[in-house]
Amino acid sequence: MIRMAKVGNTRIVPIGTKILVVFICLLLLSNFATNFINIQMNKRQTIQLTNEVLVNRLKDIYSNAVNQFEIYKFSQDEKSAIDSLIATSKRDFKYENSLALGVKFDGSIFFVATENEYLSKMQEFSDADALQSLKTDFENGTEEGSLRFKTKKGEYLSVYKYHSDWKAFLICGELISDTTKESHKVFLLISIIIIVVTFAFMTVGIFMFRHILQYIAQMTESLYSMQASQRMDLIDLSGAPNDDVTYLGTSFNALSATINNLLHIFQKFATKDVVDKAYSERIINLEGTQKELTVLFSDIRGFTYMTEVLGNDIINLLNIHYDKAIRSVHEQNGIIGSIIGDAVLAVFGAIDSMQNKSVEAVRSAWNIIKVTEELREKMIERRQEIEQKRKLTEQEEKVYKAVLLEVGVGIDGGTVFYGNIGSSERMTNTVIGDNVNSSARLEGLTRIYSLPVIVSEYVKNEVEEVTSQYQFFEIDMVQVKGKTEGVRIFFPIDVTESDEETISKYEKFEIALKAYYEGDWTKARRLFNATKMTVANVFLERMGNKKAPEDWSGIWTMTTK
Repeated sequence: MIRMAKVGNTRIVPIGTKILVVFICLLLLSNFATNFINIQMNKRQTIQLTNEVLVNRLKDIYSNAVNQFEIYKFSQDEKSAIDSLIATSKRDFKYENSLALGVKFDGSIFFVATENEYLSKMQEFSDADALQSLKTDFENGTEEGSLRFKTKKGEYLSVYKYHSDWKAFLICGELISDTTKESHKVFLLISIIIIVVTFAFMTVGIFMFRHILQYIAQMTESLYSMQASQRMDLIDLSGAPNDDVTYLGTSFNALSATINNLLHIFQKFATKDVVDKAYSERIINLEGTQKELTVLFSDIRGFTYMTEVLGNDIINLLNIHYDKAIRSVHEQNGIIGSIIGDAVLAVFGAIDSMQNKSVEAVRSAWNIIKVTEELREKMIERRQEIEQKRKLTEQEEKVYKAVLLEVGVGIDGGTVFYGNIGSSERMTNTVIGDNVNSSARLEGLTRIYSLPVIVSEYVKNEVEEVTSQYQFFEIDMVQVKGKTEGVRIFFPIDVTESDEETISKYEKFEIALKAYYEGDWTKARRLFNATKMTVANVFLERMGNKKAPEDWSGIWTMTTK
């Protein structure tokens, strides 16, 4: 039998297990029903026999009561007469709770014969309904019959007869649970035998069903593995018998190759969340929702020059770069929203993850930078190998410069529209919003400030809430093209991989930036020069030898994208 697996919220139950469970349930139901019916019939028979025994016992008690009343009239010793009556009544008792008693019309008891200590202390007949039934029958001319009455020990089956001399009802009874106790023991014993025999049959049944249905289990296991991996494959039918189950497996294998090929193509052209939804819901609609996401925009610098030099070979270079860059995004639970020439748009937060979406975006950004640096180092090593034999030609020198990839990454986040747009014939998954455009603008700023990664204040705040791995240094407060307000931009540094000297430089840069914001450009120029940082040159060139404008707000308006 295969393991009990789940597909979505539905648990897979092997057909062999179902057949075996149904067979066992029917077998148990049949045996227990037969046993129960038999026990019920025995109970009726037992009650009937008990009633006959009670009638005979009541006759003896009644005769003895007549005799004891005559003795009582002669001796006037009521206690001795009652004690003798009790002793005689106990003579044929079978159980501890067997009972004989005399009940007056007012419910008082003038004698009790029993081996049960609790019952022997009864002074009043406790079942008012049963007593009223006795009175009613007596008033209607019935002086003897059967009676069921309740005590704290349980319900009694009894017979009674009115004794006119003692002016009381003589009652002889047995506790019903005592009379059926043996039947219960028999029922329990037979039930145990049924269960043991059933388990024996079940063991044999499991072996037989496993043998008969082994290829169904094998096929189901294969299909479950395919569904879990979202990959179609062939079912191994080697050694399978020539029956209809094998035919189903063969038909499935005939379709598997084509479906597998289509599925692979679909996974490459659609985002992971779209693939997952299509796989689980079997449909993709034109729909979208407002979501709070983090958007990453990555672009290759100098792409125009690369295209001019490499021509069609640019495709090969891009594929090498994208293979590593896209993997870096997927490793951080991001999805590729679009690839436009040399630019990649990635979205974080669309797929459920235990990590913070902005943290994943920043990690992904630095991974993209690292894999690009690794590719660049390999190109440098390749040049050194060639130059050990000869110098590069002029054309080779151009190619070398073209393949030294450099990328910039901008990251912003917020509420955006995320979903499918288009028509029922052609649709695409996309993300639309001001923050998407903002991430592209931030990537453009990486070229101006000569920094690999620039993020918004939204990303900075969200990352700092959950981790101290990254330290954010403010770079500038700018008003990008298309915006009416200034925004602060930041450069993230991984403190686990950066030395104290680098962090110290950026701390000094922030001090210079503060003077720049305050309009003290003389002090700012001195501090920026002291940092000896490339990013500081942007501000030195911007300020020149001028003073801050009178209406200076610290916001620099960008005139280009």
